[in-house]
Amino acid sequence: MVIGSNFHLRWMSAVALGSMIAIPAQAQEQLSPPHLLRLIGEATAESSQPLMRVDLQPAAPMSQVNSVSQFRDVNPGDWAYSALSDLVARYDCLRGYPDGTFRGNRALSRYEFAAGLNACLQAMERLVAEAAANAATAADLEILQQLMSEFQVELANLGQRVDNLTGRVEFLEDNQFSTTTKLFGQAVFGLQGRLGSRSDYLDANGFLGRDGVRESQDTYNNMSFGYNAQLTFLTEFNPRSFLITGLQAGNLTTNDTTTFFGFNNSFTRLGYESNTNNGLILSDLSFRHLAAKNLALIVGTAGVNPVAVFRGPSRVESAGFGPISRFAQRNPIIQLGAGSAGLGFDWQATPILSVQGVYSATFANQPAAGLFNNAYTAGLQVAITPTRNTDLALYYLNSYSGFSGGFLQMGVGDDQVAATNGTRLNTDAIGATVNWMINDAITLGGWMGWTTSRQVNFDRGSVQTNNWMLSLQFPDLFAEGNYGGIFFGQPPRITGTNLLANGRPDGNIPSFFTGDGGATNADRDGRTLHLEAFYRWAVTDNITITPGVIMIFNPGHHNNNETITIGALRTTFSF
Repeated sequence: MVIGSNFHLRWMSAVALGSMIAIPAQAQEQLSPPHLLRLIGEATAESSQPLMRVDLQPAAPMSQVNSVSQFRDVNPGDWAYSALSDLVARYDCLRGYPDGTFRGNRALSRYEFAAGLNACLQAMERLVAEAAANAATAADLEILQQLMSEFQVELANLGQRVDNLTGRVEFLEDNQFSTTTKLFGQAVFGLQGRLGSRSDYLDANGFLGRDGVRESQDTYNNMSFGYNAQLTFLTEFNPRSFLITGLQAGNLTTNDTTTFFGFNNSFTRLGYESNTNNGLILSDLSFRHLAAKNLALIVGTAGVNPVAVFRGPSRVESAGFGPISRFAQRNPIIQLGAGSAGLGFDWQATPILSVQGVYSATFANQPAAGLFNNAYTAGLQVAITPTRNTDLALYYLNSYSGFSGGFLQMGVGDDQVAATNGTRLNTDAIGATVNWMINDAITLGGWMGWTTSRQVNFDRGSVQTNNWMLSLQFPDLFAEGNYGGIFFGQPPRITGTNLLANGRPDGNIPSFFTGDGGATNADRDGRTLHLEAFYRWAVTDNITITPGVIMIFNPGHHNNNETITIGALRTTFSF
């Protein structure tokens, strides 16, 4: 990182190193294929539809037909009618379709008949072999011989087809990955870039402050191309119990880590960013069980957090299939904290109301911290479908940050709310999300969120933020499976603060950025507005291409910062 000679290193360690680095791996967006089970199944906007409702019941078997007269499409004048009638009446050996038809006058009906004839032949062979009292008569054997002669080609082909099918089944059994585990995958290719812009973060002396001069130039404005890939293994122990194992790798980040423009990083992040330096990480390891008809439980050492447990009212909450930016994915407060290990539940209380709860710890694997003695996030959500076309979610979260630097760990907007080294925060957050399907072609949505944070180790003051978003979404735009969206909102913004450190307002972020260390500013000196439009084109069932444009006005909540324009082309492969 390039540091100016007049820049105070104490400020660099407190804020710059925090604001300019990439999001911790624990806080990165988890990519989930839309068909992948989450807490109790695939994400849905209807709280009346439990997510773990997986149809694992076998198809209804072909029912037994006891009389040939039940075959509605076999005429009594047909030669086969009397033969079928006698064979079925005596040996009960022929099967038809559940709707009571034999379908003998349709394509391949001779093969269908040959299959039934083969069943009768086998039944009669058993009777003869057992020398049963009602063994086949000579007349029956003669009829059978005539039928075999008539359908000898079909019977021979049927035998060959059965042999081929048996061979294919044996091959699949010998070569299948697992009898209990299914593999899902998603790969996102991102081509993105932003227009060069400048920001005002330093005063005339090179200190943090505002002098009206935009001296911080964005040098991360070249076109970049990267990926984010995830493999998910769904292991079914029984129809009510699943183990999900997720592996993730990526090399994509747009963060500026060399200039003071990096203070804008949390305003420019894309939803599909994930930089693991091409290394494979464990993104999910959770066990999910349907404990009752309307109650699902989840416990895991990775991938257990509010994003994974809460039902999202929006139908496009997905890094691979939703909006382009991280901010437009969902209300940022749901991403509060960086927990990964814990437990949660999803309870369908009534047909229109469900409740989700989660407790997630960040350092659960470390004995010094454990599940309950360090950073955590706990949350509760009530999801309501008051009408067929309306989805509403109300949620509350409480988070304790064990990280120094005063971060909320949302990764969006004013994510750092205290500038003092060693600051640990206890945060309460409330929010609401609503989506109203005006008609089949237009959905109106939005959310609001508020946070209040207190310094735990200093116990001096508090800081508040809020954010909001409005959206217009267009399902099946121009063609089935496509999706369009326009999003406009304000990323998390400090609206009030009186934080103190050692008797001084040094921990106050607004005064920190204005360079007035002796003031207690109530809020930022500007307001960032985020405008985004995207169109998802379903090329095939497994490939989508999504172009998008993002404009960020007054980035960093500073009025003198130039507008940032981002263009992106996201291609998602799912299987």
